[in-house]
Amino acid sequence: QGVLVPGLGTFAVVPEQINGTEEVYVVRRPVFQLDMDMSCLRELVFPTVMMPGDIEIMPLDYWWLSQANSLPPDVVRGCVEETILLYSFQLRDRQCPAFAFENIGILSCQDNVLCMQFHCSCIAGLESRDTWVTLLLT
Repeated sequence: QGVLVPGLGTFAVVPEQINGTEEVYVVRRPVFQLDMDMSCLRELVFPTVMMPGDIEIMPLDYWWLSQANSLPPDVVRGCVEETILLYSFQLRDRQCPAFAFENIGILSCQDNVLCMQFHCSCIAGLESRDTWVTLLLT
């Protein structure tokens, strides 16, 4: 399943098959597909991520987020929208700040490359059996 954060991109977990020397591994790997206004990304490069067609993409659940932080859903939606708008303005102005997602990872821009770096703990939480393979892939 994936989650679409409007104006920013989609987070998903994709299964990936890896052929080892003695074993075939199937791991669950986190991915992020950027979906931002291209005018914000002048001269920035970002990796292309292909989401498999069978992954169900859900919109960001503002009601669930509001339950997690005791704010009304419309306030949460406004905060998310304003934060993404601010981030896009900063990218357009070439400030390139890091955008941290708690317990997930950091969206950062280094040497004009915008990429998502997932925390090891996020990857380990998704894949307990073959964590080291998943860490190497991600």
